[in-house]
Amino acid sequence: MSANASPSGHQPTATYNSAFLKACRREPVPHTPVWFMRQAGRSLPEYLKVREGIGMLESCMRPELVTEITLQPVRRHHVDAAIYFSDIVVPLKAIGIDLDIKPGVGPVVEKPIRSRADLAQLRDLTPEDVSYVTEAIKLLTAELGETPLIGFAGAPFTLASYLVEGGPSRTYENAKAMMYGDPELWADLLDRLAGITSAFLKVQIEAGASAVQLFDSWAGALSPVDYRRSVLPASAKVFRAVESYGVPRIHFGVGTGELLGLMGEAGADVVGVDWRVPLDEAARRVGPGKALQGNLDPTVLFAGTEAVETKTREVLDSATGLEGHIFNLGHGVMPSTDPDALTRLVEYVHTQTAR
Repeated sequence: MSANASPSGHQPTATYNSAFLKACRREPVPHTPVWFMRQAGRSLPEYLKVREGIGMLESCMRPELVTEITLQPVRRHHVDAAIYFSDIVVPLKAIGIDLDIKPGVGPVVEKPIRSRADLAQLRDLTPEDVSYVTEAIKLLTAELGETPLIGFAGAPFTLASYLVEGGPSRTYENAKAMMYGDPELWADLLDRLAGITSAFLKVQIEAGASAVQLFDSWAGALSPVDYRRSVLPASAKVFRAVESYGVPRIHFGVGTGELLGLMGEAGADVVGVDWRVPLDEAARRVGPGKALQGNLDPTVLFAGTEAVETKTREVLDSATGLEGHIFNLGHGVMPSTDPDALTRLVEYVHTQTAR
């Protein structure tokens, strides 16, 4: 069932007629819906307080803490959707990969995957592996009421990049060396990760998530030819795996202006756009039949209210005539962002787009 159909055999859920889900389905909305990537945490003082002394991965495994952090930006900013507080490496940790998220560095993998024998580290993910996710989402949906919850996962390419490189990379030399030098191993690695990612998203949807977003954070490092040949099949497998649930599927990457059409082709209902490509041009590249999400440059929020409103107006003007538009930043909220600037931004978009 597509995300544009009403739930078959079920009464509409509390969130079904929300502005966010209507925009995902490219239906008329009362106002342009707003949410922010990385809104759950990062810049909020209340987030820093509840996370004090608790590691990132441990935080992701505490349902009550996840619930509180996910709700904080909804309470403060009045955004139109919540984003589940987690990390893209959580499913990898859950299946036993020896990794940690090191402050100031990011995910670091103890034994990178560099050979076929190393693939044995990647077993299937079961719901029992992430029972804390199910518990947290049930707590959240009870609290959120009519506000949709977005589940998310890392896309196979981005997860593969961390696993092969052993941590964050600017050049992806090891991952690309495998992709070019041993395409069969690379394809098998991404296929396994597609299975793990699909299972992780299914857990979130079955627990009550109203939509899901697949983050391919590092796909911008690829050419369109390499993306189509070596990455798109695995991402498409993920989107196909959750299609029957009928929840909107969002696809987002950074620096992916040249890949927007291909990312839509992978099977998303909504294509996220970073700040480098205006939304009207993004719509031309993606083609009809998709909603778009984005795309204010996150650094604009440091420039003062007048500049924020001017740049926001440019985004909204660029979105005129789109089949569906969800306002977001072109990447995640930066840690030193003034939370009040985000609150004002939500109010401004709601006011300017009220119908």
